[in-house]
Amino acid sequence: MDDEYEVAGPHEHALEEVDDKRTDGLVQKVALMTAMLATIGALISYQSGSAQNEAMFLKNQSILKQAEASDQFAFYQAKSVKAHLDEAIASLSTERETKTHYLAIKKTEDEEKATILIDARKLQAESKKLGEESEARLKPHERLALALTLIQIAIALAAITALTRRRWLFWGSVTSAAAGIIVATTAFV
Repeated sequence: MDDEYEVAGPHEHALEEVDDKRTDGLVQKVALMTAMLATIGALISYQSGSAQNEAMFLKNQSILKQAEASDQFAFYQAKSVKAHLDEAIASLSTERETKTHYLAIKKTEDEEKATILIDARKLQAESKKLGEESEARLKPHERLALALTLIQIAIALAAITALTRRRWLFWGSVTSAAAGIIVATTAFV
């Protein structure tokens, strides 16, 4: 029989055991880090989505208030046109009763116009305030999205580390994870 068998010596067995222990330790560290990063990523994703939803809600409220303000300004214009018509009718009328009647209506229209204008300006101010709040709530979302991207890069590098057993990739993963966590913590500052 010409089959050759390789007999490993004790030195080769010792080297294989040390190499297996090193890679098993690295793989365990990578697996644990990946699980932690996935959890952190889920939390960041939740916060990002929450911030974005709040911003969209406030923006919709701002648009609604602006529409209400526009309606009030249109109503103001209608009252203004009606008051001008009442004034014109009063000035063209020769009968005292008719003049008095239309001038009284004009006075009422002018008083209503003042109230409508105040309401319209108030609604416009509320709309502006809600728009500014919406923009402020959207800023954390942008930072959290960046943080989540860095966390995802860290997870990808960790997976490549587990496959290739290259320690320098592990440190790249740690660096990306640290950057992501720092960006996430500064999102609300």
